[in-house]
Amino acid sequence: MINSTQQSVLFPGVFSKPIVAKFDADQQSSDGGVILLRRLDDRFGFGLTKSIAAHLVDDRDPNRVTHPYLDLFRQRAYGIALGYSDCNDAERIASDPCLKLACDRSPIDADDALGSQPTLSRFENSQTPRSILAISREIETQVIKRLAKRRRKAKRITIDLDPSVDPAHGQQAFTFFHGFYDTNCYLPLFGFLSIDDEPEQYLFCARLRPGNARCFRGSIPLLKRVVPELRRRFPKAKIRVRLDSGFANPILFDVLDSLKVEYLVGMPGNSVLNGLAAPDMLLASVSSELSSQTETFYSDGKYKARSWKKERRVIIKSEVVTHPDRAPKNNARFVITNLRTAPKSTYATYCQRGDAENRIKELKVLDVDRTSCTSFLGNQLRILMASVAFILFQELRWVLRHTKAARSQVGRLQLMLMKIGTRVVESVRRVVLHFSSAHPWQVLWRKAALAVGASPT
Repeated sequence: MINSTQQSVLFPGVFSKPIVAKFDADQQSSDGGVILLRRLDDRFGFGLTKSIAAHLVDDRDPNRVTHPYLDLFRQRAYGIALGYSDCNDAERIASDPCLKLACDRSPIDADDALGSQPTLSRFENSQTPRSILAISREIETQVIKRLAKRRRKAKRITIDLDPSVDPAHGQQAFTFFHGFYDTNCYLPLFGFLSIDDEPEQYLFCARLRPGNARCFRGSIPLLKRVVPELRRRFPKAKIRVRLDSGFANPILFDVLDSLKVEYLVGMPGNSVLNGLAAPDMLLASVSSELSSQTETFYSDGKYKARSWKKERRVIIKSEVVTHPDRAPKNNARFVITNLRTAPKSTYATYCQRGDAENRIKELKVLDVDRTSCTSFLGNQLRILMASVAFILFQELRWVLRHTKAARSQVGRLQLMLMKIGTRVVESVRRVVLHFSSAHPWQVLWRKAALAVGASPT
């Protein structure tokens, strides 16, 4: 019987010669760049995935275990980084020689395949709340330690927290209808760290939350835990926190004051704040009418809500926005802060938090929102594995910081450095990866390999 996967197809009369295509090249991979991910993983002290695996609860009989949880975690994290975000993809890549090599398996032994889809699904649903929490804390610790090792003398660390919508299309646990997003969803919380004026915002927190969670849920214990750790790791740095208006809460403001951090928190408009903005809004309206352009004025003042213990400084942006063929639109914005800088520059500092949304978009390239497990904990583990994949790409950007790829998006890095046709040859003494000589980014790949510890030969 002919193996259907070995059958060929013929393209007659299309090119100058008949073209025959066959899937018969043994020991070849389309993802040769995955070995870079493994080396980037190992750069995190004890190893990022290895440190995480120490918190995984494995109740299986050790004598019957074929796939240790470390291997399964790596298989999923590396697979997500390569674009294989679903457990069903395991059927396609479990025998990929380069992925097996990255997971410490023999690349050419057909009997030493990686985990199957059922094995991975059982793994995803095997963890306890305590182990999931421990993994989340381990990711926080590893990212902060890695940043401190590089920039211990940093002058300012900025924490950006931002929620995101994760639409649900099934009966996943704790998904609820959200009126603002008009869908059943989760509302995960993501946290990022920025160092001084570096453009990168480093992911350190990814927490899945029910669809009915308030915006600030989970942010207070996170800040109470992370701020002291940052002060310990960065003794000379000031800590700054930026949050959007969904986080505005009297308890949160009191916590920020007690932590003695700089903060900029958006504030929804109300009658009192709109009254403070009224004089400048009138000026903006008159100026816009005269210039037929958008006009913006910045000011500040003191504001105290009924539930607050004290007055705080509020930055007021009074703006009238004009568009062709549209009526002018008033656009008043408010930011509560303890900074003493000029209103315009303070508001500009607050607006920089919007770049965190671009990092979340990159996370969605890695399908961080593929939360299709029926269990809540299984979906949280999926988010953490996608987060590990993203952290490895951020580490890759760091090692390429002096190249044109320093600000490349995740999708671009996958194309340039991961998706490489590779023939794998294993002998008694070594494994040789034969990359395509026509790969267009081979010089960049070599730079990345040397940066993570490879030796020129």
